[in-house]
Amino acid sequence: MNIIGIINVYKEKGFTSHDVVAILRKVTGMKAGHTGTLDPNAQGVLPICLGRATKLTDFIVAQDKTYIAEVVLGVETDTADMTGTVLRSAENVKIYLNDFSRVAESFIGEIEQVPPMYSAIKIGGKKLYELARAGQTVERKPRKVRIDKIKILSHEANRFVIETACSKGTYIRSLCADIGTALGCGATMGELTRTQTGNFFLENAVKIDELKKAAQENRLAEYILPVDRVLPYPRVMVRAAGLQMAKNGNTLPLSMAEAPFAASEERCWLCAPTGELIGLFSRTEDGGRLRAEVML
Repeated sequence: MNIIGIINVYKEKGFTSHDVVAILRKVTGMKAGHTGTLDPNAQGVLPICLGRATKLTDFIVAQDKTYIAEVVLGVETDTADMTGTVLRSAENVKIYLNDFSRVAESFIGEIEQVPPMYSAIKIGGKKLYELARAGQTVERKPRKVRIDKIKILSHEANRFVIETACSKGTYIRSLCADIGTALGCGATMGELTRTQTGNFFLENAVKIDELKKAAQENRLAEYILPVDRVLPYPRVMVRAAGLQMAKNGNTLPLSMAEAPFAASEERCWLCAPTGELIGLFSRTEDGGRLRAEVML
C-alpha cells in the first residue's frame, strides 16, 4: 500500500496514542504518525497520518479541538484525573449549577495554564510523566491557551459534564482542576472524549477493529481521507513551464500558477496539470512568489 492520506481513528480506552500508530503501521506497512496525544483512559478522535502525509502532522495538531469531559468536584489527584492517587477529598460537596456555570465561564478566552506533571511535555530532555513516575516534581511555566466555549451538558451531585472548544495545547485535566480550585472545593477529571480535531469529527471516526477488518478485506482505502479534503486550502494548478521547478521544491513566481489564488489566502495545494498534488505551498513575504512548505 502506498497511499498518502489521513485516517480518522476512534481511539478507544486502553490504547495509548502510540499503540494506535503502531497498529496502523503494521496494518498498512506504511509510515504513520498521530496528530495529538490522547491519554490511555481517554477516547475519541485521533487522526493518523499515513505515508508522506506524516509531514502534515503539525498542521493538524495546530487545529482547534473539542472535548466532552466530566468534572468531579471535591477530589484532587496527583494526575488531575481519576486514574491518579487521591491527594485530597471532601465529602458532601454541593455546588449549585449557577455557581459552577459562573466560574467555568470565567475561563473562556485566552488564559495561562500550567501543564500537569503527568503530561508528555519535555523538560531537560525528559518527559514530565517520566519525572512524575520517578517521584519528582519540577516547575512548569504557564502557557497561553484559548478556551472558546464551555457548555454544561449535564450535572448530578458532585459531577458536571462539560463540552469545551479550545486551542491546541489545552489540557482539559488542568482546566477541570483549575475550575475546582476557583470553586474552593478542588476537582479532578473523570471521563474524557475528544469529539473534534479540525475537520475530523467523532461521528466519522473508525475503531481499530474495523480498520483491521478492512485491511484484511483490502478495502482500507475507504477510510483514508485525501489531505486536501481535511486541510481545505485552495487547489492551484501550476503551468507546464513551472512543473519541474515545482516538483523540485523550488520557489515559483505567481505567474507560474494557472489560476492565482485570492490575496487573502496564505497557502494552497499546488497541483500538476494532471491534478496530482505536488505539495503545500505558501506565499513569500512579498506576496509575489510561492514557496514549498510540504512536498508530497
